[in-house]
Amino acid sequence: MTHRDTHELSFDDFDDQRFPRAEETDFDAVVDARMSRRGFLSGAIAFGATAFVMGSTALTPTSARAASRLGFDAVAANTLDTVTVPNGYRWQIVAKWGDGLWSDSVPFDEETRGTGASQERAFGDNNDGMAVFADGDRTILAVNNEYTNRPIIYGNRETGLPETDDDVRKGKAAHGVTVCEIAEQDGQWSIVRDSRYNRRITPDTPMILTGPAAGHDLMKTTADNSGTSSLGTWNNCGNGRTPWGTYLACEENFNGYFSSSDPEHKPSAEMTRYGISNEDWGYAWAKTDERFDISKHPNECHRAGYVVEIDPLDPTSTPKKRTGLGRFKHENAEVVVDGSGHIVVYMGDDERGEFLYKFVSSGKYAEGGDNSDLLEDGTLHVARFNEDGTGEWLELNPETTDFATQAEVCIYARVAGSKVGATTMDRPEWVSANPLRNEVYCCLTNNKNRGKKPNAGGDETPAGGPNPREGNNYGQIVRWKPKDGDHTGKDFTWDLFVLAGNPSVHQDDYAGSENINVDNMFNSPDGLAIDNNGLIWIQTDGKYSNEGDFAGMGNNQMLVGDPASGEIRRFLVGPKECEVTGITWSPDRKTLFVGIQHPGEKGDSHFPDGGSRAPKSCVIAINRDDGGIIG
Repeated sequence: MTHRDTHELSFDDFDDQRFPRAEETDFDAVVDARMSRRGFLSGAIAFGATAFVMGSTALTPTSARAASRLGFDAVAANTLDTVTVPNGYRWQIVAKWGDGLWSDSVPFDEETRGTGASQERAFGDNNDGMAVFADGDRTILAVNNEYTNRPIIYGNRETGLPETDDDVRKGKAAHGVTVCEIAEQDGQWSIVRDSRYNRRITPDTPMILTGPAAGHDLMKTTADNSGTSSLGTWNNCGNGRTPWGTYLACEENFNGYFSSSDPEHKPSAEMTRYGISNEDWGYAWAKTDERFDISKHPNECHRAGYVVEIDPLDPTSTPKKRTGLGRFKHENAEVVVDGSGHIVVYMGDDERGEFLYKFVSSGKYAEGGDNSDLLEDGTLHVARFNEDGTGEWLELNPETTDFATQAEVCIYARVAGSKVGATTMDRPEWVSANPLRNEVYCCLTNNKNRGKKPNAGGDETPAGGPNPREGNNYGQIVRWKPKDGDHTGKDFTWDLFVLAGNPSVHQDDYAGSENINVDNMFNSPDGLAIDNNGLIWIQTDGKYSNEGDFAGMGNNQMLVGDPASGEIRRFLVGPKECEVTGITWSPDRKTLFVGIQHPGEKGDSHFPDGGSRAPKSCVIAINRDDGGIIG
């Protein structure tokens, strides 16, 4: 397979191509979860008043309307090349790929798609997780720039790949994080150019390594023999925010940027577990930056795959990689202040058959105090879900994993999770805690290998528990409740809030749970946020073919669910070939910011500028026509 062939591959499919896993032929231990919708639902575990909502009374259009807290008319699925929102709402572009952050920024060039120098002073590409911060009456947006679509950013090249050193520089500069001030004037949100908050954080920005792995031999390189500093962050997917006002950028598919100049080089078993091979995903960063060559600098990859803490209000601050939170393909980082005062961070490892984690800080949060090092020291755990609706958090330390040091536990968190017998999950993505109820939710987006192939570490992936369907192309949302409300504790109970599916095609459990119908069906829940009223905002990154198993689902979308009633309605539909991802609110809650990522990733969109212009990822603002609060 050539680099050009990788244009059509997702990161997971790229890893599968590099490290094919044998089909499982002996699954005597696999739990048979191919059950009927009613059989599955009747076996759910209840959370008292917030019981698994579909278990006893199926929602009907009449009953849903009568009891609904969702104050908008549902949007119909569609395949339009625009954003669709409910009646009574409007949307606008806030910022898009290539928009300048300073007065001397070079305007986006449609023909060349920019240069390295112009991209370094412009809004990055493929925006994902984001958060809004306030400094007095100023509004600051921090947003991840996860990756870039090579045929689009290099649309001026016949190969659709970087061909010059400056092409590589441009691609690197499109990654990372954009921090910028935004303001609303005459009803229009836009970037405030030359704001003192404006900043690009890229794969070349200096970082500080903190926590157990800092200074360990596995973190030392030729450029940094102390193992305490590194350059850059990239492939930041979801995000988090702390009560003390910092932004958490989460490094996900970091592996696809490393390669080897020596074709005979044999990656270590640990590299293989993380999907690192002799061939990158086509970005060619090792061509101009030797640290990405694993045959020359094998430790460099140990310095990626972390949660990065950034102070968005201080552009002179140095970002910190928090190694204590573990190294894996982070989706987002949901921060909870436990009743004891300890900080708990819930995190998913977004790959087929990987795990759910939580970090519990050693120190306690002090409102108004110095909380700057709370994410530096603590305990790392991984989740085990039992079939009976109970679960436990397993601590990862040298005693439980046989690693010599906590540094190795954190660097090889995936291996540690396998050692203690964590539950393999259907790609655990965004996690969100309900501010009004003692419960936490996680999107399990899909897993075509469920019940068919092991994960990257060889762990079996039987159907059962929170992952009940073999060959799961639709996904589900799991939720759990900490025992006695203690987020730091070991025990929890769990159920499923929703099984996505298509009732117009299937009659079995692939139709979805009882709160899925032909008017709200979707696949691949990914982004997730719970607003101040306890409503769940669900964003999708799935199949948009609108045919076969996905007939009638249209483009990717955003829905709103009520955890009390189980009702789900579609709120937004994105343009063609996009992912809807990233969500945050303005300080007054009257503007909802949403990310539109990679429209036209396969060449069938020119959103948002139209004509023959390049499709561009962007942040949009949504407002109510009556000026009211959203959510």
